[in-house]
Amino acid sequence: MYDVLIKNAKLVSGEMTDIAIKDGKIAALGTITDVTATRTMTLDSQVFVSAGWIDGHTHCYPNSPIYNDAPDAIGVTGGVTTVIDAGSTGADDVDDFAELAKACQTEVRALLNISRIGLLRQNELADKNDIDLPLAKQAVERHPEFVVGLKARMSGSVIGENGLAPLKSAKQLQHDCGCLPLMVHVGNAPPTLEDIAVLLGKGDILTHCFNGKPNRILTPEGKLRSAVKDAMERGMLLDIGHGSASFSFSVAEQSIEQGILPDTISSDIYCKNRINGPVFGLAHLMSMFFTLGLSHEQIIERVTANIAKALRLETKGQIAIGCDADLTLYEIEQTPVTFTDTEGDTRTGEQRFAPLAAIVGGNLTLTDRGHTHHVFHS
Repeated sequence: MYDVLIKNAKLVSGEMTDIAIKDGKIAALGTITDVTATRTMTLDSQVFVSAGWIDGHTHCYPNSPIYNDAPDAIGVTGGVTTVIDAGSTGADDVDDFAELAKACQTEVRALLNISRIGLLRQNELADKNDIDLPLAKQAVERHPEFVVGLKARMSGSVIGENGLAPLKSAKQLQHDCGCLPLMVHVGNAPPTLEDIAVLLGKGDILTHCFNGKPNRILTPEGKLRSAVKDAMERGMLLDIGHGSASFSFSVAEQSIEQGILPDTISSDIYCKNRINGPVFGLAHLMSMFFTLGLSHEQIIERVTANIAKALRLETKGQIAIGCDADLTLYEIEQTPVTFTDTEGDTRTGEQRFAPLAAIVGGNLTLTDRGHTHHVFHS
């Protein structure tokens, strides 16, 4: 007896399979016959099923005074099964966030801000007294499942006069916490991206990788900065982190043309850029990468397997027996769609991801589109 049986699931490869779910895990794959299930869903032929989409850079701590949102508003309602809050909370308020997250349909995890105050204000790393490594380590140890990494925002407006000291503290904390993944935000200098990249390598994620600011991964001549190239060769990953001010079509196109692809696609979403744009949701940004030349398979990989591996979410990001029963059901809709980067530049595409439902631990949530399209029958 299975809890859920999904028949005729079309994978990204085009392969068809059945997926059986029991006790929140994927229990069987392949052609499944002569079994009983509490609920059987037979999908229409145009519906794709992938591992649940993971948004690796969001701001969804509802009590944050600056960047906030409801996890389910950016999660399951848009086909996203797991959201990673990137540094909204530090040691002072992560306990509250972890408790709030328990009530969400969406799986919620956090990158702990290395500042104890989190995003209580924009310059959370300007006061060295707010960087308390023993306190941060205790917070990580209290929440070994919820806190999946660390976050350091290395913009001049955030760090004040502290230079590279906050990043060096973050690297020390990373080491002290068993080499947790560390996401580093790059914005306006100082410090320069070259100085930041020298300290980064395996286990580190450079977010806002295609920002259009002078402190970007490309030189004025459009070539990859050597320090960034070296860090990537050491294992540093590139994350999109689109947000309200950190994505340039020009930089993305120049980079991708040279074979510099993002390892992960994330939104840096919160209530304002979700409602008013330019982000809107992870599916919108995934669709944007069709226009930038990535394939269906490459896009899905960057919101499933790649981000799960980067953040060590070992039971997520893949459709495999024993993994969490986190799945996204979606269509590829053929329709004109306009995308706007954070500098007001636009591109037009001809297709987009249209999420229909999110399944988290075997529990189904339909999107608005899923409610109006009869994509499966029970």
